[in-house]
Amino acid sequence: MIAESNLDEICQKENSHTNGIPESTKQNGGIFMTPKAKRIRKPSETHSRRSSARRSRDSRITNGDVTEAVTLFEVVSIGKRAIQSVVDDWIEAYQEDRDVALLDLINFYIQCSGCQGVVTAELFQNPDNREIIKKLTEEFDEETGLQFKKFMAYPWILTVTWPANMDTEDYPLIKPGTYWKKFKANFCEFTSLLVQQCQYSVIYDGYLLDTIISLLLGLADSCVRAFRHTSTLSAMKLLTALIRVVLNLDISIDNAQRLFKVEKKRAAFKRTNSRLEQLDKKRKELQQKHQEMENLMEVLFKGTFVHRYRDVVSEIRALCIDELGIWMRMYPKTYLNDSCLKYIGWMLYDKVPEVRLKCLVALQGLYDNKDHVSKMDLFTIRFKDRIVSMTLDRDHDVCVQAMKLLVYISQNCEDVLTSEDCESLYQFVYAAHRPLAAAAGEFLYKRHLNQLAREQISLHRKEEIEHNAIQLRALLTFFSNSKLHQHLTYLVDSLWDCTTGFLKDWHCMSTILLQKGNNQQTALNESQKSFLIELILASVRQAVEGHPPVGRGSAKKVLSTKEKRVQMEDSVRITEHFAGTLPLLLAKFVPDPDKVTNLLQLPQYFDMDVYSAGNMDKHLEALLKQIQAIVESHSAPEVLEACSKAYRSLSKENLESHVQVNLSKTQLIEQLVGTFSQKLEDILQEGAEHCAAEDVLSLSHVLRRLAAFHNAHNLTQWDLYQKTAQLVSFDIDQSCLPVQLILPAIQCCYYALLWKVLPVMEDSCPKEVLVSLKTQVTHFCQFCRHYLNHQDQSLREQAFMSLCDLLLFLRQRGGGVSSYADSTMQLELLSFVQRHVFQIDERNTKLKTERDDELILSSLHRRRSLLAVYCKLIAFNAVEMSAASEIYKQYMKVKWRTFLQINENRPCVLCSI
Repeated sequence: MIAESNLDEICQKENSHTNGIPESTKQNGGIFMTPKAKRIRKPSETHSRRSSARRSRDSRITNGDVTEAVTLFEVVSIGKRAIQSVVDDWIEAYQEDRDVALLDLINFYIQCSGCQGVVTAELFQNPDNREIIKKLTEEFDEETGLQFKKFMAYPWILTVTWPANMDTEDYPLIKPGTYWKKFKANFCEFTSLLVQQCQYSVIYDGYLLDTIISLLLGLADSCVRAFRHTSTLSAMKLLTALIRVVLNLDISIDNAQRLFKVEKKRAAFKRTNSRLEQLDKKRKELQQKHQEMENLMEVLFKGTFVHRYRDVVSEIRALCIDELGIWMRMYPKTYLNDSCLKYIGWMLYDKVPEVRLKCLVALQGLYDNKDHVSKMDLFTIRFKDRIVSMTLDRDHDVCVQAMKLLVYISQNCEDVLTSEDCESLYQFVYAAHRPLAAAAGEFLYKRHLNQLAREQISLHRKEEIEHNAIQLRALLTFFSNSKLHQHLTYLVDSLWDCTTGFLKDWHCMSTILLQKGNNQQTALNESQKSFLIELILASVRQAVEGHPPVGRGSAKKVLSTKEKRVQMEDSVRITEHFAGTLPLLLAKFVPDPDKVTNLLQLPQYFDMDVYSAGNMDKHLEALLKQIQAIVESHSAPEVLEACSKAYRSLSKENLESHVQVNLSKTQLIEQLVGTFSQKLEDILQEGAEHCAAEDVLSLSHVLRRLAAFHNAHNLTQWDLYQKTAQLVSFDIDQSCLPVQLILPAIQCCYYALLWKVLPVMEDSCPKEVLVSLKTQVTHFCQFCRHYLNHQDQSLREQAFMSLCDLLLFLRQRGGGVSSYADSTMQLELLSFVQRHVFQIDERNTKLKTERDDELILSSLHRRRSLLAVYCKLIAFNAVEMSAASEIYKQYMKVKWRTFLQINENRPCVLCSI
């Protein structure tokens, strides 16, 4: 609390500073009352304040005297529920003794600044005494080591004294933790509630607000950060509260004006009308109050905001801009003009991301309202380019809010964004930061896709069902023109949150694909059909999995109960629709391997329970026939792998559909095995040189199909290892078989061995089986070692990868079949790495001039894969640890080569600078 003193006492205080601060004051963290001791009120005291029930419970009684123990600061710290009561109590105390109440309020603001010092007050009774005004300053007393600030808080001159070593960087508004965050919210609520409760009473007495405003202006001019921050926040909230008062006065003035007009018409037939005079008097009083409030608002704006919006502390700048945006939305008549908008425009260039972020959020609330946009033409023209450039800000939150702001600008400001601006903003749908990509997706949808669809529907008077079809065609055109044809998954993820309606319209997508191309204007070309199939796959995956693609988000999203329910519903819809549509699509696009590969990935997202419950046996049978026809007509590894996975997805145990799918798969495998056995016997008897080229090609296709199915299915019952091993042994002896036969044979042998080792790992088996399996593993390792030096790159790399993977698998989980590479095998593997990973072929140097970058990247990726699988052997002790030294040698060579290149180019760079 604060006590009054005369001018001589203040001057004496400035020189002596009362020889220190009492320990009790330091412990309580309050403001020491000087020059008197803590004030004690007796029940019979004339100027005592009545306490509410809550505050009386917090009082303590000593020797019959009631000592007030709860300050405003402590009550606000308690919580939001106590603020209403303490505000009512304070207003009641103000009406009884306004000086004492105001001093209590001044004490509250000083305490909220975290000041552990002493405050004295002198009643300023002589306005003509200019000497006192000249002494209003903030200085440091070297003799006492105390800092003091003297300023006007009408009708007092306050002197705040505090130790110079006080930590001004740690005060309530910036302290971390939930408690102090709540305190800050309660502090703001206190100021707003105080004005709200006073707006029909003491707020117009010309004393209360003058004192508070002069106090806040004095503290806001301090060099101490705590004073500036606390007073600026309070002043901003006070101005916001005054705007609410002015808005209420506007309503009252409008009502009074209408009543006055009505009564004036009635008074035309009367000589005198006292009611008309009363209404006119009330109307003028309201207008006068309105003018007083606006004057106070102007004082706060010019005295606090204009100086503090460019404060050196970023938190103060941010709160000023934040409140300015609120004022513009609440009271646009006064604040939504170019004079105030320029402050937000200037702060868009602030060096602190938080301030830039507040500017963008404030502008979003303005551009979202078309009535406000009409008053911002000059601002939009001047700062549009800056807002567009902020989508490239180094702070992710600023980028996202800038993109959201541009969404509002594109909707409510016509012809502001040029086509070049839009084209550059559209590309953000491929950004790695998902919030930014989602905001860009909303911009693309509202600015381009949705607008284009509405225009075409209005021109052609089509039904609403065509809306999604037009949007899909526009999206396909945009994607095809973007030339980023491997990132459709990211485009779908960007559009998912704002456009799930048409991205889930799989019926419309299928209809477009299945329609005949009679109309040349609406028909899709082949590339657009491929993109549409990829779009179907990406949207189905997004609907069923619900997770962003790789690179957007570090972990999988945790779905809520509602999202899981929507996910299950989408899975059922997908199954019901594509159960009958997918066979038709496969039949139409069976000649195209890329389209078929993407379509065959859809069954993995089916809910197979729907097949059994929905009596869809005919649809399943049609789908299985189409898959079997694709296997027989295609030999591309990607297509065959997709067919194999489709069988695995459709074959779910404990369902009626499992028997049907398993029967179809068995028939297909038996047919392939029979063909392979017959052609293998012909080659072993006659030799490859006596076989027709067509027979060799046919056999290679059969081996590819068997290898693809053996990868995903256990085909041990057909004992494919013995047959493929005979083919490989024949080539090792004769060296007459083409690579197109040996490559799938090695793959088939590898998969067969893995399926044989798996039961041995899980269960015990007879010794004869283990011996036979070890023999087969040894033979396969010899096969791979033989082909490590083959002239064909794909074959030798396949042999290396298969050998390393098998050794690693057996080392980790082989059980009784575990194998360790001998010294000869280790030397062969290391030699392979040195020759084909680290040594740069002379032909590869020509890639920079003769081939494009894609081949260079492909070669680099392949070499990295070979090195990675070899390093795994070292990590899991499948080879000796000494092999790692060779890897480190190569690493040091690369680092040294890079260092030399930097030093060679360094003089050129320095000269250019």
